[in-house]
Amino acid sequence: MATATDQVVGFGLVVFSLVLFVYYTLWIIILPFIDRDHGIHQYFLPREYAVIIPVVAGLLLLLFIGVFIMVVMWKSRKPAKKSD
Repeated sequence: MATATDQVVGFGLVVFSLVLFVYYTLWIIILPFIDRDHGIHQYFLPREYAVIIPVVAGLLLLLFIGVFIMVVMWKSRKPAKKSD
């Protein structure tokens, strides 16, 4: 059974993901159809970052997964038997 803290953390993660999804969707899909001199453009990063940020995030994710697998394999390694 989930505790209240688990539920609050889960709800926070869902809200954060939803906000991030809506921001990115507006930035990539809607913003190109709005004039450049409109005031809404000041709330969004330049379009170059629309590619750079996901690529960097993906590379960091792959790095952390690789490090995690390396640590798990290193800890599960059995010591070699000494032969007399």
